[in-house]
Amino acid sequence: DMNEEQPHVEDRCVPWSDGMQLLKDAAEGKHFLPTGLEGIDTLLGGGLRKGQLTEITGQSSSGKTQVCLYSAAHVAARHMGAVLYLDTSNSFSPSRIAHILDELPISLIKEPKDMRLKRVMSSIICESVFDIFALFEVLDRLEVSLNCKVTNGSNKICLLIIDSVSSLLAPIIGGKNSQGRSMMISVAMILKKLAHKHNLSVLVTNHMVAGNGAPKPALGESWKAAPHIRLMISRDRGSNICTATTLKHTLLACGRHMKFQFLPS
Repeated sequence: DMNEEQPHVEDRCVPWSDGMQLLKDAAEGKHFLPTGLEGIDTLLGGGLRKGQLTEITGQSSSGKTQVCLYSAAHVAARHMGAVLYLDTSNSFSPSRIAHILDELPISLIKEPKDMRLKRVMSSIICESVFDIFALFEVLDRLEVSLNCKVTNGSNKICLLIIDSVSSLLAPIIGGKNSQGRSMMISVAMILKKLAHKHNLSVLVTNHMVAGNGAPKPALGESWKAAPHIRLMISRDRGSNICTATTLKHTLLACGRHMKFQFLPS
């Protein structure tokens, strides 16, 4: 069986780091980007960890895209860098970003609303990506761009969002298609390498599928090893109140959960 010969994601790692480098990263570079959702940021110890891949999973209409839009808006609004938003299902909403910005505390961003909106929108680069080959092409262009911008000090991308990664990967891994599975593992490798090498936060969304007794994140056991952090969100019926639960975390206990709330649409 060719599938058995394919290594898991965790077997193909980023380069070795010695203890002093890891300590330096922890103290300096590998900090957090805020999602702007207090419950999620508290649960994650500060927000989306730079240098790592974070996955948001949940059922349909649980708020996965909302988390992505909040994260993009808050990172850009707080002058933290540019955001590359890869939209796989036409779910990016500029009007929702504008609404989120309108609710930011005045003390946080001291500039006129129209200027802030123009600055934030110009810091979010949205690109539609509808298949795995387009994703590989965009990630290759991103790598080239990040390598070039190391020296020129322009507004560097600090957050990469893929909403949703499962809509690109699920169609290619059905049945005994080992090539599709290899491509999925390659995506995971590239995302983790980009995060590590360029100190990005990478945020992806994943849908859920039927499991034994309860829904579970899609994409199977091979992908399960890919994210450093996996967060499941669920929405209380008929409300904007949601619950986030840690399914996987490199530093914090799993099973912890926090409530958070979206602004009314």
